[in-house]
Amino acid sequence: MVSSSHEALHRIFQKDPALLTRALQQVLHIPFPEPRDFAAINVDLTEIEPVERRVDTLLRAETDDGTYLLVVESQGKPDERKRSSWPYYLSYLHEKYRSEPVLIVVTQSRATARWAAEPIHLGVHGMPSLTVRPFVLGPENVPLIATEREAKQDPPLAVLSAMTHGRGRQAPVILESLEAALRTLDRDTAAALAQFVDSCLADPQARQMWRELMTAMQYFWRHPWAEEGREEGREEGREEGRIQDRAEMTLNILRWRGIDIPDEIRDRVEACTDLDQLTTWSQRAVHATSAEHLFTPAD
Repeated sequence: MVSSSHEALHRIFQKDPALLTRALQQVLHIPFPEPRDFAAINVDLTEIEPVERRVDTLLRAETDDGTYLLVVESQGKPDERKRSSWPYYLSYLHEKYRSEPVLIVVTQSRATARWAAEPIHLGVHGMPSLTVRPFVLGPENVPLIATEREAKQDPPLAVLSAMTHGRGRQAPVILESLEAALRTLDRDTAAALAQFVDSCLADPQARQMWRELMTAMQYFWRHPWAEEGREEGREEGREEGRIQDRAEMTLNILRWRGIDIPDEIRDRVEACTDLDQLTTWSQRAVHATSAEHLFTPAD
């Protein structure tokens, strides 16, 4: 017995499923494909066993236009199962909090960025019932910050730049600029931001350069990967340890950039005991086109 209009309006389609198809095609003019068969499915969508669903970061943003929920997802590679979860996340959050959810995907991969930016359509091809359009932050749109001035203007953005672009030949200028920006922050904030960068540097040479920079700045005195440098500094003297680190970093930058280092230049760098001079040379190494340019002031 149908006891309400609510029931009637949906149960009629249980009786004649083809009616639903005709309504879509002829009344709503939706190009719904002709079904080959119909099957009834349990309407109870309650999950008997809880399924863990977690977003990476969720922030509430109060604005003059209302409250927004910012869903941040970090994505290393394409994953269709993850894409299928995103509409659920947004619908669930909208229903629970009655606020507008916004999906932001962050990736270091251009291919993943292109994949993630594709709209997610659920429903009829060409006229979906639900469309999710992720906002994607990746190498193609995150600004490449490679000057001290830019980095100091917005250190967190410079961190995101380093996390996104910190590989290849451009890495030295990005990381050197970021080092200068971190010097303007308090120690704890700088250490936290620097560790984010360290976690994202997949290039071993870039990570080694970053750790040398940060160890020389002594930001990571609590961090395990700084322990070796700290112990060595205690044995040889803190000042001597910083000098050695800076000399090695200068030479590593040149090697990484594919610049040949003659023996006499390597010996001169390794023999230098002036930390300020070594710092100047390491900065020049980022832009030098030959090893000799270490000793030539930029125009």
